[in-house]
Amino acid sequence: MDILIIISLLVAGIILLLLEVFLFPGISLAGIGATACLIYANVHAFSELGTWPGVATLAVSVISSILVFVWFMRSKSLDRLALKKDIDSTVKQPESATIQPGDKGIALTRLAQIGNAQFGDRIVEVKTVGDFIDARTPIVVERITDGIIIVTSQEG
Repeated sequence: MDILIIISLLVAGIILLLLEVFLFPGISLAGIGATACLIYANVHAFSELGTWPGVATLAVSVISSILVFVWFMRSKSLDRLALKKDIDSTVKQPESATIQPGDKGIALTRLAQIGNAQFGDRIVEVKTVGDFIDARTPIVVERITDGIIIVTSQEG
């Protein structure tokens, strides 16, 4: 009966370990259950059957875990789960990429630090570092930092 318990715990531990590694990555109930089953199988073998059967159980649990991993990694199971498509799309260039320092435009909204402005036929979001700028005020691009267009009033 003790051998049947040990074998059942080892099989359950290995199955739960495979589930943990390949289906539920991270620390989950499957990993905790696998660890508990494998440890209890070895503890039960040492305490109930003695030293040599305990060592044999430990060796079987370690070797079987390694063999199951190697078998699973070499099988075609992972190929069905693997991503095989290359992503070759690109991000559309933002409208603000064509705007350069010194460009002149007009504030469409009140620039209370951030608002919208028009440069030619392009409407973009801009930021002011100075005073607030009212709508329909001429502005000029001072600089562009990390994709943020910083403007100042052309009047002042």
